[in-house]
Amino acid sequence: MIEVIKEKCTGCRICVKSCPFNAIEVIDKLALINEQCNLCGACIDVCPFKAILITKLTHVKINKEDYKGVWVFAEQRENKLSPVVFELLGKGRELADKRRSMLTAVLLGHNIRQLAQELIYCGADEVIMVDHENLANFSDLPYTDTMKVLIEKYKPEIILAGATHIGRSFIARVAVKIQTGLTADCTGLDIDSETGNLLQTRPAFGGNIMATILTPNHRPQMATVRHKVMIPFPKDKNRNGMVINENIDFSEKKYKTNFKFTKKDTSNKVNLTEANLVVSGGRGMKEAKNFAILHDLANALDGAVGASRAAVDSEWIAYPHQVGQTGKTVNPKVYIACGISGAIQHLAGMQSADYIIAVNKDKDAPIFNVADLGIVGDLFEILPKLVKRLND
Repeated sequence: MIEVIKEKCTGCRICVKSCPFNAIEVIDKLALINEQCNLCGACIDVCPFKAILITKLTHVKINKEDYKGVWVFAEQRENKLSPVVFELLGKGRELADKRRSMLTAVLLGHNIRQLAQELIYCGADEVIMVDHENLANFSDLPYTDTMKVLIEKYKPEIILAGATHIGRSFIARVAVKIQTGLTADCTGLDIDSETGNLLQTRPAFGGNIMATILTPNHRPQMATVRHKVMIPFPKDKNRNGMVINENIDFSEKKYKTNFKFTKKDTSNKVNLTEANLVVSGGRGMKEAKNFAILHDLANALDGAVGASRAAVDSEWIAYPHQVGQTGKTVNPKVYIACGISGAIQHLAGMQSADYIIAVNKDKDAPIFNVADLGIVGDLFEILPKLVKRLND
């Protein structure tokens, strides 16, 4: 934290001029620091009266040796596991094997016992299950409290969750409650062979670089992962595992929010993440009406239509079609990029496709660096001919 020592501050305004974030103002001859401050320390260096002080918060030191095992939060809705869970189990299995530890799935809900065996088939060594009516429908606070109790009891070394609406909603709360770090939207996870730390890789600075983040001094190490980034563990019905039933006492809990009902969104019929073939358009489509060509091609190939952020921002197509760092991550068998330059933000959402086809009139477009097949030419000549050929 940062504070101004009133007895030393003279209101000289030197600190105001030094702050690169406009986080300091002087009122009644006293410097005041607002929420724009990022603790860079520039004001401390220039203050001639030593009137500004940064105090580092101290945390209780932990014995990292007490923390063992890899956990996967087994997200479910209406007693159906989220698809991202199977991908997390695949990566979790790999990490657990490297750490020579157990892979545990944490299953929260009500009347969910039938899901436990499926988690074991898909890679888990054990399932910690909390079956309670208070967990029947997702709500941030009871889910957070439940996870906190389980973490404090079992002390896992690593926790993985999906970067879904549910995962993003409550996992950060859990990290704050147990005073540890959380890396969001990871695209890569591995173990440092020397330290045993979890290497958490994600796009940073608008996707222009890939940053690897560590949590060296706290446990557990927590990360969220988008759907379609990791490879699921092959389902094996011969696998055996243990189911641990845990009881959580909610009798003393009084929450400010209560679940009322669920209303499904029937307007979004775009299912990009599950499509085996995606045809996407970018700035090269020129205008909204030209996306009809992509719909024709997608229909001919039984695929779905995607788009780059540039196309969505231009309002040529709705946001549910957006592929990329700020849109959806897809992993189809075939991805056809039409008029897409290949900015790194877009590549983050589609480069794991099995086979990438790019159509662009700019032979130097970055998309060709990741394409398995590149076609340099006018998409308005190429695509209609392709659609005609497929429909003949």
